[in-house]
Amino acid sequence: MGLYLVTGGAGFIGSHIVEELVQRGESVRVLDNLSSGRRENLASVQDKVDLRECDIRDLEAIRPVLEGVDYVIHLAALSSVARSIEDPVSTTLVNLNGTLHVLLAARDVQAKRVVMAATAAAYGDNPSLPRVETQMPQPLSPYALTKLAGEYYGQIFHRIFGLEVVALRYFNIFGPRQNPQSPYTGVLSKFIVAYLRGQTPTIFGDGEQSRDFTFVTNVVDATLRACLAPAAPGKVINVGTGRGSTLNQTIAFLNQILGVQVTPQYAPPRVGDVRHSTADISLARTTLSYEPRVSLEDGLRRTVAWLRTALS
Repeated sequence: MGLYLVTGGAGFIGSHIVEELVQRGESVRVLDNLSSGRRENLASVQDKVDLRECDIRDLEAIRPVLEGVDYVIHLAALSSVARSIEDPVSTTLVNLNGTLHVLLAARDVQAKRVVMAATAAAYGDNPSLPRVETQMPQPLSPYALTKLAGEYYGQIFHRIFGLEVVALRYFNIFGPRQNPQSPYTGVLSKFIVAYLRGQTPTIFGDGEQSRDFTFVTNVVDATLRACLAPAAPGKVINVGTGRGSTLNQTIAFLNQILGVQVTPQYAPPRVGDVRHSTADISLARTTLSYEPRVSLEDGLRRTVAWLRTALS
């Protein structure tokens, strides 16, 4: 037991983590500037969490928010490759400076542990698959670079200051509450929205690029395990399913789930996009006793059901 702080806790992933913590009877504080996070995401637990509207770019503003906190789950970020290419300065101020601020504040209140969201984008187009944590990072976008630099800051704070820090490299998360209206939302949400609106989904490239699509429930499980696992501090750990699926395969799944036969339209590939990405989750298995419980197909069904309601 302890007090958990979730930065970005009103967002897509964060709200699922907050809900699970509340379900487990934990004390939860949320730090969110509500730029992309939404109060509605916390509707089911709003009377059971302490929501502080605050911005991680302001170190002095967040210091009091961390007072008394035992575990920090740091998710607050500008999490888009495309947006980072359009506006690398904002991405750097939030993802790198903001992460440094969270680490400083956590160190100063002597938090027990910081679990930070890192990204599979750090691997870039390294041809070796599956992605293993020991591979040389090759970031291809400002987003990937800032998240990787945040990882390094976490490792430095662990080594120099003794702050327990775990970095989880998330692989292509999808699920309910991923904002379908955002131009920067995940590709699977965009596909499903197109289907539900009777539009043709667009694939950038030939559709044979692959991703380790990971349903949000799996990510919640791994993240909370990382808060307590004895061997986790100081490590960078992949969180995915260990299975790669092409975009064309996901379209085939959605055709089956929705009982239609849609052919997507294809557009030129986007700058900064990685061709293939699949996680080796051996370290997560041994260090966190993590095992993905929700498959891509089941996750797609749950996401379709949620989006049907959200768009109605």
